[in-house]
Amino acid sequence: MSRDRHPLFVPLIFVGGVLFGFGLGFSHMARPEVVLNFLQFEDFGLLFVMFGAAIVSGLAFASIPQLRDRSPLSGETYGRRLKSLDRNVLIGGGIFGVGWGLSGICPGAAYASLGVGNVTILWALVGMFVGAYVQGFWRSRRAASGSAPTSAD
Repeated sequence: MSRDRHPLFVPLIFVGGVLFGFGLGFSHMARPEVVLNFLQFEDFGLLFVMFGAAIVSGLAFASIPQLRDRSPLSGETYGRRLKSLDRNVLIGGGIFGVGWGLSGICPGAAYASLGVGNVTILWALVGMFVGAYVQGFWRSRRAASGSAPTSAD
């Protein structure tokens, strides 16, 4: 990352986070019971929320690099990071999906859920951090023994 960032970089990241959190709360994506109803095919309202967000971000990701070659705030060039569909992606996605289904909350929405007063979601957040730590520890042990790739991608 570029060390020579625009002075508005951090404040705009904060504003983006506030907008994201407000949107999650306003759309009820921060409520586990609503998410669970969606996952059980009982309420499709969140499908429209996710579809709307995908359209907005897709248009931004497609059009902004056509207008500028570098990010105005960080100075970094725009690029795509493609990840191949391999065993780790499939297994990790499956584990993520099971955790999402059991907890009823996606990681981004978990933080917003705190903002709408759901303090019991802290258990899920602690679980996410413990799971990520265990996975990182496991990956570093495998890399040290030479039985796995050292890349974190």
